[in-house]
Amino acid sequence: MATLVLTTVGGIFGGPIGAMLGGLVGQSVDRELLFKPKGREGPRLTELALQTSSYGTPIPQLFGTMRVAGSVIWATDLVEHRQREGGKGRPTVTSYSYTASFAVALSARPILSVGRIWADGKLLRGAAGDWKARTGFRLHLGGEDQAVDPLIASAEGIALAPAHRGIAYAVFEDLELADYGNRIPSLTFEVTADTGPVSAGAVIEQVSRGAVLAGEGGPAIGGFSAYGGSVRAVVEPLAQACGAWPVIADGRLAMAAGDGASIPVRDRGADARGQERRSIATPDRAPRTVTLSHYDPARDYQAGVQRASWGGGQDRELRIELPAALSASHAKQLAHAALSRADADRTLRTVATGWEGLAIVPGARVAIDGESGRWRVVETRIEAGGVQLQLAPLAPAALAAPAVPGRVIGAPDVAQGRTIVHAFELPPLTDGALSAPRVLVAASGDAPGWRKAVLATSSDGGARWEPAGATAQPAVIGAVVTPAGAASAAIADRRSRLVVALAHEEMALGDADPEALASGTNLALVGDELIQFAQAEPLGGGQWALTGLWRGRRGTEDAIGTGRSGDRFVLIEAGAIMALDGLAGIGATLTVMATGVGDPEAVETQASVTGRSVTPPAPVALHAVPMPDGGRRLRWTRRSRIGWRWSDGSDAPLGESVERYQIRIRRAGLPDQLVSADLPELILPSEGVGTGALTIEVRQAGDLGLSPAAILVLDNEPE
Repeated sequence: MATLVLTTVGGIFGGPIGAMLGGLVGQSVDRELLFKPKGREGPRLTELALQTSSYGTPIPQLFGTMRVAGSVIWATDLVEHRQREGGKGRPTVTSYSYTASFAVALSARPILSVGRIWADGKLLRGAAGDWKARTGFRLHLGGEDQAVDPLIASAEGIALAPAHRGIAYAVFEDLELADYGNRIPSLTFEVTADTGPVSAGAVIEQVSRGAVLAGEGGPAIGGFSAYGGSVRAVVEPLAQACGAWPVIADGRLAMAAGDGASIPVRDRGADARGQERRSIATPDRAPRTVTLSHYDPARDYQAGVQRASWGGGQDRELRIELPAALSASHAKQLAHAALSRADADRTLRTVATGWEGLAIVPGARVAIDGESGRWRVVETRIEAGGVQLQLAPLAPAALAAPAVPGRVIGAPDVAQGRTIVHAFELPPLTDGALSAPRVLVAASGDAPGWRKAVLATSSDGGARWEPAGATAQPAVIGAVVTPAGAASAAIADRRSRLVVALAHEEMALGDADPEALASGTNLALVGDELIQFAQAEPLGGGQWALTGLWRGRRGTEDAIGTGRSGDRFVLIEAGAIMALDGLAGIGATLTVMATGVGDPEAVETQASVTGRSVTPPAPVALHAVPMPDGGRRLRWTRRSRIGWRWSDGSDAPLGESVERYQIRIRRAGLPDQLVSADLPELILPSEGVGTGALTIEVRQAGDLGLSPAAILVLDNEPE
């Protein structure tokens, strides 16, 4: 008796696949490729999610779209960046930051593109291609003609730098590491190697280098990572999960699957006793549960598990770890199909044919005349008088089954947006006295994902720049739509309605009660005026109406009524404001340059240093009291740059080393007259009053400069 079988290797591909890949009569098959002795097994799903940098680590061949970690194949040492802040009366603080450059191998076959990139589980690059941290990036697609990366060539030398042809890899140049504990983070990449889904057969054909043809293709999968020490390690779980099996087609080995055509056969008879030759193994010989692990694109390619079970108390289980991108419902359907095939494989039937049966090769599908169902040829036996075919039934196709993928909290993918930065000088916001002018910087972005920008400053119009660190937390920033108009700084402004448009719709403002307002809540810079607001009403589209206003706060009453549409709006909050001290003197202009991750080019703004951060506010209540001799007694009330809260009923602290005032008297047609005083009053004698209009300007002389002026106009026309 001669036998034509595909069973002698037994289990090379697992299940019915292993039961059919034995000796092939008349076939020339690369035994080293297909039947290599068992060595390294296929990958566990956890292996594909961990970045490696070890020698000898296999690089996967990617198909479709997958998320993979890759292997670090080249890296430089971390580069240390030092930055000193302080000086000019402040202690000097040196801070350190680090960057790294490295290359990560992604696929051992060419790819088309890379989408999202995760670093330590957080998005480093979003779906729109926007970066969440500063880095240079180049992608090499793995072509056989790809050039050497210029960074690697410059570091290693052009003669020693490999091009890594045939391997797709990514190069990061000076990736900022502050967000990752100053180390190279664990990276995973969303890689697209082929357009659209790929068939299981096509994957098997390419992995086997053409030794096994795609044949009927089999089911489509979203992506696959061919990762393992042998072809068997790659093909076995794929064929097992997809229900594919080998068959001889045109003298070559090919994969069969699905609902292809069947060859009709006629059973010529039973055995000598007239009985049909059929055997059915006991249920405990087949698994009662199939567990299929996979990657779920709906869960950012995190591992998912789907199960199919017959129940009945049996604990025999088949586990399949499939490094493929599958939806939960598709994985559930494959698990049910694998369970049905395992149960169907318990049945074997033998039919007798004439010599025409020699044309029916192992793996072929057949249908028995006069009977329902379809069968797969397991082996062909040649006996005296004819041919006998041993058959296994084909399980019906599994129906789509609802599946729950499980809940996952994906890394937020929000656009960084472009930087909006404002620099300004304000009166002191705390009770301490400054020793040098202070410029404040507030920055944010026009999209919710903005986090920070790198700053540099120049006091000479951009001829020379000095690094100034990074911005503070994102500030609530916008622009004035409808200005508040004129009002008094002495009482609450209950009539004005200030409308502002914030930089993006996720920014928000809130209300504040009188106690909160008294403690400094809801303080905002509007144009050049500091305003507090009690009520914030959302109008939609990022616009807010602010009412219950306290105007001209901290000595900015001179800016009341000067606002225009388009003026800046900056909510003053401690964590969102960065202070730059002593970088420019009074009368200078400080240019601030900010560069964020989403900025195509740097953004610049300027702050005029008037000294309002280090000089007293203007005196108030300037008035003239007539004297009997025709003179005038000028009186005013000083204010202080410290002690803004009037909490004890006494005068505000002086805030300067001495109390001194400069009084300028202006009269049309005559030179200005300058006098000084050590008290908040001055007597103008009658001859000094004269006739005609006088303009009186009173400034307090602080330790670092003069305050703004309190102005009084006296009209002294003769009677």
